[in-house]
Amino acid sequence: QAQPVESGGGLSQAGGSLRLSCVVSRRTFRDTGVGWFRQGPGKEREFVAAVSRSGFTEIYSDSVKGRFTISRDNAKNTVYLQMNSLKPEDTAVYYCAADLRTGVPSRRSDAYDFWGRGTQVTVSS
Repeated sequence: QAQPVESGGGLSQAGGSLRLSCVVSRRTFRDTGVGWFRQGPGKEREFVAAVSRSGFTEIYSDSVKGRFTISRDNAKNTVYLQMNSLKPEDTAVYYCAADLRTGVPSRRSDAYDFWGRGTQVTVSS
């Protein structure tokens, strides 16, 4: 099992910053790729960012590129999502997902094996 647990969500004004954390309790965390997805009110779940098992490769959606940064600390079994210049349209439940198979960053939700329960991010205008 590699159940991700998210934290760090909350309320921010537009232009502000938040940092989300995702802990994956897996002995072989270094072999685990991790992605972040989000689902806004009335919207489908969408890809946000993903990082390879090594941390050397990152991919982002066009809507967050240049504002969000994904990183990982393998010593702490944790992946972070630093969110800057937040916009009201970033309001969503953010989910962390673990890929136990390839470790290659993917935009596809079916590339991930385990999902967290999500953390709410609300950005006011």
